[in-house]
Amino acid sequence: MEMLIERRARAQERRVVPETIARFLRDAAPRVPMTLGEVRALPHTFDPAAVPSGLRQYERDPDWRLPPLVARYPRFSTDRETAEAEHLEWVTPGHPLFDALRRHALAQARPDFARGACFYDLEAMTPARFDVYRARVVDGLGTVIHERLFVARLSQGAEPRLHEVGVFGNLQPAPAPAEAPAVASESEPLSWLHHEALQPFLEEVQTERTAEIDRIAAHVELSLAELIEREDRLIGRLMEEKERGVEGAAGNLTQAEERQSALRQRRERRREDLGRERALSLQDVERIASALVFPHPEAAKPEIKRLPSDPETEVIAMRVVIEHERAQRRAVADVHEQNLGYDLTSLDTRSGELRLIEVKGIGAATGTILLTPNERRVAEDRRDCYWLYVVTHCDATAELQEPIKDPARFAWREVKKVEDYWLGIDALTQPMRVREPEPPYRAGEPTP
Repeated sequence: MEMLIERRARAQERRVVPETIARFLRDAAPRVPMTLGEVRALPHTFDPAAVPSGLRQYERDPDWRLPPLVARYPRFSTDRETAEAEHLEWVTPGHPLFDALRRHALAQARPDFARGACFYDLEAMTPARFDVYRARVVDGLGTVIHERLFVARLSQGAEPRLHEVGVFGNLQPAPAPAEAPAVASESEPLSWLHHEALQPFLEEVQTERTAEIDRIAAHVELSLAELIEREDRLIGRLMEEKERGVEGAAGNLTQAEERQSALRQRRERRREDLGRERALSLQDVERIASALVFPHPEAAKPEIKRLPSDPETEVIAMRVVIEHERAQRRAVADVHEQNLGYDLTSLDTRSGELRLIEVKGIGAATGTILLTPNERRVAEDRRDCYWLYVVTHCDATAELQEPIKDPARFAWREVKKVEDYWLGIDALTQPMRVREPEPPYRAGEPTP
């Protein structure tokens, strides 16, 4: 039972939520161009115009295994419950329209990926290079089981580091330098990437795939064995009837033997197919983009210098929160280095409640806390399970404040110069829900 709860929690954490899908569609459609009229009365719902002919080219891709695009889709929602309640089309990853828009966005971005980009990082001390890789896990039938992006950070004289793609959400565009830093010409860390990222990715998918195939194989063996045994009993009865000279028994016996033979062949084919589906391999590993990242040029200014969190304070705050969650008999995992938009995952294995926890530490009794653009975006998208834990007095006796679910409901203020968002912790005691920004909403735009 506990393992089932953990699997469900992992699925809940990783699922692509309706808000994220709707944001992607809203941003990607104009680039086709394709008009998506938002239905404000329903969450994450659109009235689409006709599907442009340019999207149909992706149906000819060798790996397109979805139904063809239709000329025009009816009203659809990215929220499953809304789609079912209103009898609408449900558009999510795996839907032809979503996949065509995804492929189109990637095709349009390829030239920009090839040119690369430059960014400022408020917490960077030295220049770095971010290499973005794509990798696919493919089974023995040639089906793509999973695809993932990886970001490798290279810094001069330091070991490479692995990041989630969300790390780009916290960077600011920067002009290209007159002279590229030495790290720009560093060789790709392919051996490190394989050991630290690609092989664990393959093993993770292999574990999930093996469990899935085992369940399917058990069902196939059970159901086909029952059918074969049923035909076997019928054959025995018909053989007796044939020996007694019952009219038509010989023909019926032949048909039963043919059905049994077909079932045995079907079982063998399914065994072979399942064997190929178990055989997974990494394919299409490619570097699709690189970016140079520089320290923020105004990082030394007092109003900017105070923005990054103090490492010692954060360590204390993390320890306090982890101890608190474990005292509540929750399973805690530290994911703060993965740039997921939160620091911890906390799972109550009794109830199945999952918390995605962002931890903020303050040395004094009061002060301001900041959310990065990536943290705020995840907080807005994952309101069902996103929590903010604030620890005060970290310079003395650390004290955990009352945990806050759905911190996106507060009126966070934008720090325009570095594109972060701050809130005085006194405001957390006034849980007044603010009005949602009217779409279209751009990251970095102040809420109304």
